[in-house]
Order: sequence, then C-alpha cells, then structure tokens
Amino acid sequence: MLAKMITLNNGVKMPIIGFGTFKVEDGQQTIDAVKCALSMGYRHIDTAAVYQNEEGVGQAIKESGVPREEIFLTSKVWNSDQGYESTLKAFETSLKKLQTDYLDLYLIHWPKALNRETWRALEELYRQGRIRAIGVSNFKEHHLEDLLEVATVVPAVNQVEYHPRMMQTSLANYCKEKGIQLEAWGPLMQGQVFEIDVLQQLAKKYNKTVAQIVLRWDIQNGVVTIPKSVNASRIQGNADIFDFELTAEDMAQINALNKEERIGPDPDHITF
Repeated sequence: MLAKMITLNNGVKMPIIGFGTFKVEDGQQTIDAVKCALSMGYRHIDTAAVYQNEEGVGQAIKESGVPREEIFLTSKVWNSDQGYESTLKAFETSLKKLQTDYLDLYLIHWPKALNRETWRALEELYRQGRIRAIGVSNFKEHHLEDLLEVATVVPAVNQVEYHPRMMQTSLANYCKEKGIQLEAWGPLMQGQVFEIDVLQQLAKKYNKTVAQIVLRWDIQNGVVTIPKSVNASRIQGNADIFDFELTAEDMAQINALNKEERIGPDPDHITF
C-alpha cells in the first residue's frame, strides 16, 4: 500500500507517502536511512540541495537494488542558486550528486525575487524531459499568482508546512482550485504533535501511534506527506497507515486543532 499514488496535473503519478531527509546527516546516516526506507517499500524520496545529503541519497538508491524508475525522487533548487543560468547549473550539480540523469520532481525551495527566472529554467528542463514534474515549495497564494502570470506550465506541487496546527486552509483551497497538489513538510511538527491530547486519545482509540494518526489524517485530506526519521522502527511505523481509516468525526476533531500556527519560517519574512 506504500505505493498508493496520486496523479499530478500533468498525469505523472506520485506516491502519497514519501521519505523526508531534512536534517539527516550526509554519508552513512543518509545511506542507511534511505536504504531502510526503500527496503520497507517506500518509493518516494525527498531531498534538497541545501540539505547537503544528495550524495548519500544517490548512493543509497544505487546500493538498494531498487530500479531507479520505481523511485519518485524529488530535489529542490536553493535560494542562492535562483535565476535562469544558475538554476540550470544547480540542477546539473544535483543530478551528479544523486547519480541520476533525471528527477521526478524539482521544486523552487522558497519564494524569492528571482522566482520567475528560476521557473523559466525549470520549464526548460521539463520541456527537455529531464524532470517529470516541476513545482514550488513554501509558496503562498500571492507568490503563486505572481508566478502564474508568466508560467506556461502550472506547478504540479506546492510543498508547504502542513500539520494539525497549520492547515493553511485558504492556500489549500487555492491549490486545489488550480490543480496544484499540496505536499506536507513537518507533518509531525518536529515532534510537537506527540504532546497534543486529542491526538493521544485518538491513538489509543485506534491502537495506533500519534504519528500514524497524523499521517493518516494527511492522506485522508488528500495531502502528500513526507515524514522523516532515522530510526528503523519509526520509518516502518510511519508507513503502516493503510490498514485503518479515521471517521469523519475524528477527522473533524483534528481539523479543529488548526490555529494557522507555524513552527517554521514565514515565507514572506525569510532572510536566507
């Protein structure tokens, strides 16, 4: 069931559960964690240039024995590489580190002044068939509106902070209307979800972990999610969410936790 897919606006299929690698140390830790995830059936791996672990991800994929075409691989262009030529160069660097000749998804990591030029580079790479889908990360509605004024390709994905305290309801509705798939980073609120009473009660009710409750809530809301762990039992546990379903009442209980409260930076006020 880990292979459960959603279909993006260009027809490409994307696994609804992925393995995130933010703050996973490059080298053996990344290699071991990604190989562990792949051995457990994950087929969607998310990394980024700024995570500085693309080499480990590439090595893990190579060592895993899983054919590259079975893996949905995402990376992101960093802020300092934005712009047309510099994005093309950054893409080549990422491919080399990942030991692959294409990406399944390439995202603009954060909204910046050079977004339009960066997007032009992504569209060119997409036209060349070197990226199967292109998208953005951390974009609010006004950032998307600005991009769509010049875009010839509508972003396939918007990867944003999304969790029970930060549902970004207006943005989620906007993306749905435009055919842009929402993807959650920080779905477990960097561990803070484990302290929420409602989620603890639901975990007992369903005989599941708090993490499993939240990840199940994500996918029932139609949101792609990429939990990260370097612990094998947690990597496995995060995947075991396809043998139960939250009731409409319990979904509503979790939705009611929303306060539009960030744990990460506000995209309108980033200084990096």
